[in-house]
Amino acid sequence: MMTSVTADVLDTDTLKLLADPLRAQIVALLAHESLCVCHIVEETGAQQTNVSNHLRVLRRAGLVQTEPHGRYTYYRLRTEALAGLAAQLEVLTRTATRSDGRRRPCP
Repeated sequence: MMTSVTADVLDTDTLKLLADPLRAQIVALLAHESLCVCHIVEETGAQQTNVSNHLRVLRRAGLVQTEPHGRYTYYRLRTEALAGLAAQLEVLTRTATRSDGRRRPCP
């Protein structure tokens, strides 16, 4: 019987969030520097309301945080959240490396 270890090992909700192309692009941009919505709109070409909605989703998921700066709000990555996801992927990588070539016999 196949066991479902993925649910125990991986934060699939966060992976689903990052699977969206625009969200992934926003996260990649924020990896370089803190940005406000206007910068992200300029870089992505997406509409301001779309960018704001994606940032809200990322903030609720704990992947980004806000920094007020005058009349602007800057967004930056929460590196600890990304480090947690990276650690989960590393566990899978180590497991796959150790089990390379192992096969379960067919009935």
